[in-house]
Amino acid sequence: MKKNKLIFIASLILAIAAAYFIFKTTTGTLSKKNSDFAVIDTATITKVFLADKADNKVLLKKSEAGKWTVNEKYAASNDMINVLLKTVMRLEVKEPVAKAARNNVVKRISSIGTKVEIYQDVYRIDFWGIKLFKHEKLVKTYYVGDATQNMKGTYMIIDKSEEPYIMHIPGFNGFLSARYSALEIDWRDHSIFKLPLNDIKSVKLEFPSEPEKSFKIDASGKGSWTLTSLKANQVIIDFDTVKVIDYMLGFEEINYESIIMDNKLHNKDSITATIPFHIITVTDINNKSETVKTFHKAPIEGEVDIDDTPSMYDKDRLFAQFNNGKDFALIQFYVFDKILRPISYFLKTSANNDKKEK
Repeated sequence: MKKNKLIFIASLILAIAAAYFIFKTTTGTLSKKNSDFAVIDTATITKVFLADKADNKVLLKKSEAGKWTVNEKYAASNDMINVLLKTVMRLEVKEPVAKAARNNVVKRISSIGTKVEIYQDVYRIDFWGIKLFKHEKLVKTYYVGDATQNMKGTYMIIDKSEEPYIMHIPGFNGFLSARYSALEIDWRDHSIFKLPLNDIKSVKLEFPSEPEKSFKIDASGKGSWTLTSLKANQVIIDFDTVKVIDYMLGFEEINYESIIMDNKLHNKDSITATIPFHIITVTDINNKSETVKTFHKAPIEGEVDIDDTPSMYDKDRLFAQFNNGKDFALIQFYVFDKILRPISYFLKTSANNDKKEK
């Protein structure tokens, strides 16, 4: 009797398992293995590697402090990283690619697709809240192709699969390939200066063509500053402390507009061989310095001055060289004006202390 009961229970379990399997295989339309693109727990992602067919490669890596880097050389843009992580988390299959188009889509992805590798911190033992032996693991590899004809989906395929899918993010009408750029420049933080007031040791601003405007500001104690005229090599006694502090606060966030990649088109070598408009050197409390040289940019065609004479220079933008001369970028007066003041701006006796120099 007992034996028959055990046989009945075993048979019932097998029947339930078989029914479940049959139900899943007959009602399910997608292969889990070939359609599982998303990574839900983005907090545990440690790095993302992107590579395209033009041999562009980007390694986005998270440090222990939670900061992301680009190719272990530059700080990454927080906005770009956040968009990528949200994309990785919310990615869903919109629909499978029709059988008639499957081969063409696979070939297209093979020729223009971007490879994506996602790594996570995982545990060898993860059971009932017990987590032991953490290690980094490659958890997803897939390829991102171009957009569908209606621009509302993106072709993707899991590595070693032959089943491409049209992927999307629910509620977002657009394609996703741009979010997987393998261009280093697209991921870089645009900051040139990002220093809180208390982290600045000194600022030196030189006007090579007008040295009488040049100065240096040094931190001389908590909340105290020294202003020196570089041309006269003289410490200035009567200056507006509030304006100095306001000026120094400007270095908390100074960004470039865009890195210039085509140096020949913009005649970088010719431009940087000229006398700079400004030379800004900022030294932090760890004695690390960053020097930025600015250069005039040719005016927009047809641009005129107040008196209707043709402008000599662009009124809105400058060129800037920084990162030990490695980077050449466009910057905006609108952003930089607050840190391009002449020494007269700080003098209480100056009649011109409210003027900006361009």
